[in-house]
Amino acid sequence: MIQTSGVIICLSYILGLLFTAVPGGGVWILVLGIVCAVFFRRGGKSRRLLKKSTTDVAANNLQVTPLARVWLIAGLVGFLASFYLQWRTPQPTTTDISKFVPPDGSNQEQLVIVRGEVASSPRLTRSQRGQFWLEVSQLNEVRNQKDTEGTQQGATGKLYVTVPILKATGLHPGQEVAVTGVLYKPKAAANPGAFDFRKYLEREGTFAGLMGRQINILDEERGWGWWQIRDKIVRSQVMGLDIPEGPLVSAMVLGSRAVDLPYDIRDMFVQAGLAHALAASGFQTSLILSVILQLTRRAKKVTQVSLGTLALIVFLSLTGFAPAVLRAVIMGFAALIGLALDRKVKQLGSLLLAATILLLFNPLWIWDLGFEFSFLATLGLVVSVPAITSGLSWVPPAIASLIAVPLAATIWTLPVQLYVFGVVPAYSLLLNIITTPLISVISIGGIISAIFTLILPEAGSFVAGFLHYPTDWLIQLVEYFSKLPGNAVVLGTISTWQLLSIYALILLVWLLGWWQKRWWFAGLIAVGLVLFPAWHSASTLLRITVLEAGAEPVMVVQDRGTVTLINSGDEGTGRFTIVPFLQQQGVNQIDWAIATDFQNNNNDAWLEVLQRLQIKNFYTYATNKENSLADQAIPQVLQQQKGIYQVLAVGQTINVGSTVAQLINEQPIVQLQVFGLSWLLVGDVEPKEVERIMKAGGWSSPQVLWCNAESLKDLVTALKPQVAIASSGNVDSNVLSELSSIPTKVFVTGQDGAVQWTPNGAFESFTQVSESKSSVL
Repeated sequence: MIQTSGVIICLSYILGLLFTAVPGGGVWILVLGIVCAVFFRRGGKSRRLLKKSTTDVAANNLQVTPLARVWLIAGLVGFLASFYLQWRTPQPTTTDISKFVPPDGSNQEQLVIVRGEVASSPRLTRSQRGQFWLEVSQLNEVRNQKDTEGTQQGATGKLYVTVPILKATGLHPGQEVAVTGVLYKPKAAANPGAFDFRKYLEREGTFAGLMGRQINILDEERGWGWWQIRDKIVRSQVMGLDIPEGPLVSAMVLGSRAVDLPYDIRDMFVQAGLAHALAASGFQTSLILSVILQLTRRAKKVTQVSLGTLALIVFLSLTGFAPAVLRAVIMGFAALIGLALDRKVKQLGSLLLAATILLLFNPLWIWDLGFEFSFLATLGLVVSVPAITSGLSWVPPAIASLIAVPLAATIWTLPVQLYVFGVVPAYSLLLNIITTPLISVISIGGIISAIFTLILPEAGSFVAGFLHYPTDWLIQLVEYFSKLPGNAVVLGTISTWQLLSIYALILLVWLLGWWQKRWWFAGLIAVGLVLFPAWHSASTLLRITVLEAGAEPVMVVQDRGTVTLINSGDEGTGRFTIVPFLQQQGVNQIDWAIATDFQNNNNDAWLEVLQRLQIKNFYTYATNKENSLADQAIPQVLQQQKGIYQVLAVGQTINVGSTVAQLINEQPIVQLQVFGLSWLLVGDVEPKEVERIMKAGGWSSPQVLWCNAESLKDLVTALKPQVAIASSGNVDSNVLSELSSIPTKVFVTGQDGAVQWTPNGAFESFTQVSESKSSVL
């Protein structure tokens, strides 16, 4: 068992990594270590204090009283951990492939041929392209269409490659390939709540992407690799179950990272709160070890440990070395060591040791959500399940266990979920209780099918066929719960202080007897810490946000709890831009929606928004176009949600809350009055025509102008607004230099990200706010 000094040092190292996200970083851990060293300067005093302030379980885990020097060492370890994280953070080398990406603002597309070794099996992206990682060895610049070789340069690094799906068919890890395409730098999140592609790639040690067009395979030999066994298992189970049941069973056995699971199934499980079912980790590891030890219970311990070790290594290799799986496998090895030494392994100690080992190997995993959820869920199972089960002594033990396991995991993971996503799956706990038997049956059957596949693929398919009904029932259950009203409660993302406060309460309930008897009081405080700030923010917030959504002005007006959404952008904008932003803000419904359809995108994004959020009042302007399928579907969806759908004539004024809108003409030109500010949204219209229309209508110059990047200079010169916002696009640096000499404040959403206005009268860009926060940290 890990001694007290080891526990303290391990915890200080983990806290040192976590505290890199707050100002001061590891300095706080060093100060804490010094304070504790002074407080526990005498061993006897510290033991008496520990016995008085901890439960029996915690006291049993703390056998050796920490000395002052242990606390000092722990503080120093936590302090150095922050520097270790910075040292291990990947940085591009001088020959990294990212150094050859053309600079921003370059209008000329540079075609290149990148050679290297395929580092992963291809996967299907949401945009229906094949994606894989490439270890780069050489770069050729193609100077013209006939130049197939170009200038050769030595290059290194890891590249994120996407190609047409048919081009990626048949690729496998270890192949030497040459990919022709265009290099690009990944973009950071341009909107609040949006996915940060740049940060994601940086954590993978990648600083550039390649939009591939053609692939030439240089090495046709099919070397052996774990991917072959993995593909064999997936093909066998798909053959026995078809799609989507086959990939789902494979994902539950091997993990969704190792299996190309359809996105609709993945999203449905995540939305319903069953994402853990798709992540191979502790459950599968425990299941494998239990089966091995049960089958070899009459064999010698050497045989049991050897077979268990071999099974864990094979399982780890097949799942692709994900952090959550590594954590589970290390704890599995600890159990095998305990078996070999005839010693009982403390699960809490082995969990802490596993986390420390993994974070020493790769400290960046401290920010990996899979690692965080796996560690916290396992911690909940270890420390909270016994207490919850004893509290449910009035129900049968089997049912008590079904309730205790998901409840304990939820208690420990929910704060992080709120911190990152701001959404709570309303029926997650109930669904977990109902589906646990199905998940167990499918996982066991999937593992048996995989074993048979290694012997005879046809036998594996035959065994997988017996899982058809359980898998189908599971999918139907998840689909039913994900479509129930209020299936996701949007509370908005919580702050760091709220996160730390909630976990402090959870720790108090775990460690102190006084709080254990009053767990309900701690729960009420935790709920209040989430709900009261969310209610206060929603009831007092006044803000206008212009989202970075390509060539269409997508605006969100928040007025003390009521929300107005103007325009929705093209396909994908609803799912990846609007919905994440509104979820971060804690918005559960849209009170008013106004569609002007700037880019003739057929209103596809409105349907994406309606899938996740209710719209009470929807207004659209009739512009003499053929109604698309999306235009026809929107009224039907609104009718199901009991919302109002109204078509407005061009020129008709609409008053919705604090917003007054009018579509001046079909080009389109939209005039807005929001919180006393006059806005003019200009589509693909000649600047002279805009000036003529403004004069003919007797309208004064707007205070805020939105237009496309090409018209920015002329419109700003003609209308002289206080603020001008240009859509995503390349604005010439000379143009920006000329505009800097006039009072108009200019934003370009492609560079500045979302632009927000608050009652203090200031306009701020999302990138400016993000940079100021990161500079503080």
